Amino acid sequence: MMTLHSCSAYMTNFNQRVLIAGAGPVGLVAANVLADAGIPVSVFEAETALPQTLRASTFQPSTLDLLSRFGVSRRLIEMGLVAPRMQYRDRKGWMAEFDFGILSDVTHHPYRVQCEQYKLNGLLAERLRKFSHANITFGARIKAVSQDSEQVKVSFSGPGGEGSATGAWLVGADGGRSKVRDEIGVSLGGFTWPERFLVASTPFDFPAVIPDLCEVSYFADPEQWFFLLRVSGLWRVMMPIGAEDTEADVLSDGYIQQRLHRVFDKAGDYEIIHRTIYAVHQRVANSYRNGRVFLAGDAAHLNNPLGGMGMNGGVHDAFTLADQLVAVLKGTADETTLDSYEQRRRPVALDYVNTITIANKRNLETRDPIEQRAWREEMTRISGDKQLAKEYLLKVSMISSLRGAAIAA
Repeated sequence: MMTLHSCSAYMTNFNQRVLIAGAGPVGLVAANVLADAGIPVSVFEAETALPQTLRASTFQPSTLDLLSRFGVSRRLIEMGLVAPRMQYRDRKGWMAEFDFGILSDVTHHPYRVQCEQYKLNGLLAERLRKFSHANITFGARIKAVSQDSEQVKVSFSGPGGEGSATGAWLVGADGGRSKVRDEIGVSLGGFTWPERFLVASTPFDFPAVIPDLCEVSYFADPEQWFFLLRVSGLWRVMMPIGAEDTEADVLSDGYIQQRLHRVFDKAGDYEIIHRTIYAVHQRVANSYRNGRVFLAGDAAHLNNPLGGMGMNGGVHDAFTLADQLVAVLKGTADETTLDSYEQRRRPVALDYVNTITIANKRNLETRDPIEQRAWREEMTRISGDKQLAKEYLLKVSMISSLRGAAIAA
């Protein structure tokens, strides 16, 4: 574990060094891109070690292609589970299935990989350790950010005391409650849904009792929609919970058993390995940049997890921004290049990810029989037409959003 350092440890080459708040997948991707280019980089993580929480677990084809640059996609595949198909279903037997293999001409990874994000964090942190010009400081909670025309400074505190660091640029990848975002006076526009999502993980063999079930399956139901996602050795079951339900009740064995038995009413109790509650947001930062400070990942945008786009969008942010910073710091582009970061990435969160994830939620939960029938008929039509199915998978795999962002630049 790395400890806090004094201010002087970060003063060298401040006109080249990039500071990063947050050692999640977004911050660590950015750090590795910069370190590969020989750019000094310092990462500050508020936790005392890399978190081992489950959180996001879907890696889209587009993200796997990008991560291949670091040689970690193969490791994720080895540690996770390849999901070549996805389904939309209901309890009455209707199903529309999509095969990612149809994208084999546009991606090296025509499938999703289901693997907990903390495993990617471990791979990226391990990779970063080989660079003498890169470091991670754990237990460093950002307290303040200041900047002028030439440099940016962060002050932090932790078990080891107070410290500060100075660099040329700062990337705020410190999550939905970003201190960096607060310090630069940027707000999150949008809204938070009144209901929340419960995720319970169980080793129960759902394919044995649900015919033709694949690794990524969305079940539409006006009473209780649910989402089944398979990871190595477990199924993650996501279900909505009402605003009136207390956290203590929702996380209790009795409540979770009741909800899981509505997914499948098996004999006896389910074995529950993990349980967590997610607040559900649809928010995008009003700006992705203030001077020498940028926002990326959850610090810049939050969306509901139906579609597996949040972490993936953040990783795409990180590659886009870090590549631009490398070009500027290497002198192959001027600083105006950095203006295009927000132009490329904010519309993706605002008009693309939000649109798809909101539609996913609405289609799964609608109680209007006309809307239910129309959506099922549309998904049946799309899944049965090869060209329409490919266009649809280009969107949900986030290949289209990467292409569109490149064109916007």
